[in-house]
Amino acid sequence: MLSNERLINGFKSLGGLRNTSRGSVICYSALILIIIIAFSVRILPIRWEIPSGTLRLNEFDPYYQFSITNQMVDNGLLSPYYPEPGWRNQQLWYPEGLDMSRSLPSLPMTAAVLYSVVSFVGVDIDLMAFCALLPAVLGAFACLVIFFMGKDMGGKSIGLFSALFLALSPSFLQRSSLGFFDSELPGMIGLLLFVFMFLRSIDSKRTLFSSILYSLAAAGSLAYFILGWGAAYFLVNLTVLFVFVLLLIKRYSQRLLISYSVTFGLALFIATKWPYISLDYLISSAILPVAALFVLLCLAELLRHNLSSKTKIYLTIGVVMATIGALIVLWQFGFMEGIAGKFISVLDPRVRSASPLIESVAEHRISTWGYIYYEIGLGVVFFITGIYFTMKNPSNRNVFLLIFGATSLYFASSMVRLLVIFAPAFALLASKGIIGLLKPFFALLKESSIIAGKSKRRLHRVGKEYSGGVIALVFILLVLTLSFTPQTGGIPRAISQAYSPITLSSGSLPIAPNEPVNEWLDMLNYTSNNLQSTDVVCAWWDYGYWLGIPGNVTTLADNATVNTTKIEDIGFIFMTPEEQSIPMLANYDAKYILVFHTAFLAQDQSTSTFFATSGIWGDEGKWSWMARISGDNRERFIQDGWIDDNSMWTDDNDFGEVDQTVGRWIWNAAGKNSTIYKLMTWARHLYTESEIAQAINISLDEIAVEPSYFKPAFISGVNIDPYEYSGIIPLVALYEIDYESYYNATST
Repeated sequence: MLSNERLINGFKSLGGLRNTSRGSVICYSALILIIIIAFSVRILPIRWEIPSGTLRLNEFDPYYQFSITNQMVDNGLLSPYYPEPGWRNQQLWYPEGLDMSRSLPSLPMTAAVLYSVVSFVGVDIDLMAFCALLPAVLGAFACLVIFFMGKDMGGKSIGLFSALFLALSPSFLQRSSLGFFDSELPGMIGLLLFVFMFLRSIDSKRTLFSSILYSLAAAGSLAYFILGWGAAYFLVNLTVLFVFVLLLIKRYSQRLLISYSVTFGLALFIATKWPYISLDYLISSAILPVAALFVLLCLAELLRHNLSSKTKIYLTIGVVMATIGALIVLWQFGFMEGIAGKFISVLDPRVRSASPLIESVAEHRISTWGYIYYEIGLGVVFFITGIYFTMKNPSNRNVFLLIFGATSLYFASSMVRLLVIFAPAFALLASKGIIGLLKPFFALLKESSIIAGKSKRRLHRVGKEYSGGVIALVFILLVLTLSFTPQTGGIPRAISQAYSPITLSSGSLPIAPNEPVNEWLDMLNYTSNNLQSTDVVCAWWDYGYWLGIPGNVTTLADNATVNTTKIEDIGFIFMTPEEQSIPMLANYDAKYILVFHTAFLAQDQSTSTFFATSGIWGDEGKWSWMARISGDNRERFIQDGWIDDNSMWTDDNDFGEVDQTVGRWIWNAAGKNSTIYKLMTWARHLYTESEIAQAINISLDEIAVEPSYFKPAFISGVNIDPYEYSGIIPLVALYEIDYESYYNATST
């Protein structure tokens, strides 16, 4: 196997690398550099994880994905789903528990498989640390995939610029940085791979065998997307729209029918085998267009044959009527009502305004034009130019890119979270714009200096001067877009987006301190070490995953939002007086109640007195949603006997009003009697009584009311220096519910 002849031949083959063109070497060197940059920028938050010696996950939902991954690693890849009815996590959504078999498997299964491989080769790494690093790896891999997409759409230059734009896209960077172990990762990987494979599969220049192979790969990518992210409706209908447009502009081919049939047939077959997706997915209103278009493609194939005009007309009418009839029958039997709520709310953003629960999530809000400009910056110039050059050459790939750009921009405008879908479309179109602008000017610069005549000499000289100016201008715009961004104070957008601690290490505050903010970390450490895993802690649903997974206690609700009634009940518990919240807490067997409250150190300049005034980053910024969500179903609470009609509220305006003279919220009597007001102000009062606060004489700027039936168990942050976080004082307050005192008081 290692003969001299083979070794000599091997070295000779390596020598052939010298024949590689200089352009290819530069291209792939630049690609490697872009991938390294993409990965390096995404792990910048590790700077705040080094002091603790461990890596954590970012935001809230990644802990849900981690719990499924951990289950797979410990008990097998199919353990959350089989044997039926699957795994139910009893520490989440007490008392019913959370049905984990209804989760999508792509991300946790990918992580579990890769972690097993890494462990098999001898790398000793903690599972959470591995899951924290995986988003950065997959984010860099996405840049590699889009390079090949761009290369197919216009050459290596477009591929390189596309990879660079995606690597530094703020929205994609946020969703693929250290610790962001969430469903957008398999979604983006699946989207990019699917588009790359499907467009190759319908390329008439390829052999039929090659086309079928790419169709199979596209099917696997689409199935991976469907099983990884709920936004799969977008990609499915985007492809249906694209193929339909090809029919309209008379670009039907037998290759298109084969690729479409193989891709969607196999992808939906794989996806519907999963319990959560099931066969119901095929008859949902968002998926039925796939079948309808397949019928149209079959009709187009039949019409290609030498049929008489009369036969073609009859055949077309018959197929159209049969399709419409089938849709009417399905609609009448109720099979076409199953459009996912979030999907329809993206198509029509007005639907979200009717649901306070959906509106309460910041990433579900409508994107402002200012936010979109922050996303793309001065690159909007290249984006618009790219649309122009793409429209000038309406090839199949360019038709798809135009539809992709238009639809993803609409979706991104409808919901902030979906800017991540717009990122690859922007990267490709902006890259086309740059290359389209520069190509003629580079061609002028390369022209021979031999001049044929005076008029040509003058024209040639002006052309070269303009060429250099345009190239310099494009370079300046790129620098302003990627390296020196005016709207971020000169700091590159990618750096300003990435160089910030994960949510837990920042204490859920919008700051980037020198050291981690330990208040939430201390609270989760306290609950995991001092409370039982069966102890029920009531908190607003934002903190459910933190408390239930790293905190190791039992919670009532979290970001899964599978039971809106329970979230309304939690809002009721916080907004009602203690005497009415205790019975509801007892109904859920709650032993503790938790609030996250932030204060801000302020000073009265006339008296030099320091005050701990209410901040905006904790529950003091969320209680209004508690009031709206619970008030939206006031009739239920009244009819069930939890409260009387006179005491029940409608929205947050029933608890006070904004004082326009000072620009702050003023609580009324009902507000000051609410449970949330007492829990927050009493935690702040306890801080003012601490030794460090007394040293500089910090007092409250409003009256604190001591709760009668909630006793402080642990107040994280009560002893921090008020200057440690630039005057922000985070307080995570855990109270034990004193049922005995309540029942003694009510019995007398």
